[in-house]
Amino acid sequence: MKTHYFKYLGLLPALASCGAGGDKTTEALNLPKLPNAGKPRNVVFILSDDHRYDYMGFTGRVPFLETPNMDRMAREGAYLRNAFVTTSLSSPSRASILTGMFSHQHTVVDNSAPVPEGLTFFPQYLQKAGYQTAFFGKWHMGHATDEPRPGFDHWESFRGQGVYYNPTLNINGTQVQYGDSAYITDLLTEHAIDWMKEQKNEQPFFVYLSHKAVHDNFSPAKRHAGCYANEKLPIPENFHTPTYGTKALPSIDPKTGKAASSADYYGKAMHPDWVKEQRESWHGVDYAYHGREPWEANLIRYCEALRSLDDSIGALLEYLQEAGLAESTLIIYTSDNGFAWGEHGLIDKRHFYEASARVPMLAWSPGLCKGGTVIEQMVQNIDIAPTIFEAAGLQKPDHMSGASFLPLRSNGKLSSQSFMLSTTSM
Repeated sequence: MKTHYFKYLGLLPALASCGAGGDKTTEALNLPKLPNAGKPRNVVFILSDDHRYDYMGFTGRVPFLETPNMDRMAREGAYLRNAFVTTSLSSPSRASILTGMFSHQHTVVDNSAPVPEGLTFFPQYLQKAGYQTAFFGKWHMGHATDEPRPGFDHWESFRGQGVYYNPTLNINGTQVQYGDSAYITDLLTEHAIDWMKEQKNEQPFFVYLSHKAVHDNFSPAKRHAGCYANEKLPIPENFHTPTYGTKALPSIDPKTGKAASSADYYGKAMHPDWVKEQRESWHGVDYAYHGREPWEANLIRYCEALRSLDDSIGALLEYLQEAGLAESTLIIYTSDNGFAWGEHGLIDKRHFYEASARVPMLAWSPGLCKGGTVIEQMVQNIDIAPTIFEAAGLQKPDHMSGASFLPLRSNGKLSSQSFMLSTTSM
């Protein structure tokens, strides 16, 4: 287990509380209301998988990439420019989102760790406060089953990583097989909108829409397949093998059978050996995904798969406006972690380089967020649950380490320590 500390302009609460909470079996789910809390807002939380922070049209990082609906969220709402995850890996990050705690607190430290008995997810508090709650999509935490989890009145999920086409969904305990080239991003979005249409105005609702996209194997919807086939990809400045080294990759010494490392490979400007070792594995551009195809082909399909994810956001925005719910609803979009596409010669996540740990984050609510707001202060995935509680007019539980970022929409400041904590399992 490795823990990293990085200073930043404060957001997180004092780490003196980091050991608190965890087993909530005896804690009441009733949360006190915030002073002067208004009517609870509907909340739609959209989570993607492996979407890196700068692969959105409006950032300009990828000139050809089209994300008009993410662009719209930034234009009409708030763009949280410095959003990070506490652990750059699927299950630990998802657990941090659902609990508002660091991985050393909730103990889901990797993709195989079990969820401890009694761990409370924030939608359980929303249920107790009178919300109708629904989950759609990828759970991927604790174990690979698709069985319903606590906190949701309506449940639709799939086993493990799932598939892009013709999925089987567990809908409230019943297995439903889809065919006819049903595409998972579209299917989940349609079901989420259909569920919202069934809700009564007297109860607020919470939707947790958790997409498979844009996780490997990067399968775009048919309408987007091949749309970027001839585009030129951006290459990071630190993509290439270090020029100060003297040996090509892989650097096997025929006399010893071992690869050169440390100063023998990197020279005086030495890099960590694990970077070189990862580059020479399937986590590197030279042998990406076990060499099934060039890394560039994977990245092109990744960008194409992002198009349907953006379409999903557009469909939700359109429905909320048509239904007259835009003013009373908060939408938050983010990813479970980032993704390296060539930085340091690496692909994938798991490490704490910026491309891996930094994520996109957008918030849209005409009744809350002034259009075009850019929030520079750093936020993390543990801040999502407290933010949703504030939108619901509820005080966050004491055991949560995160803090609501809603005060930042009007240039507010949050009282907290001036550092960021990241825990990774290596």
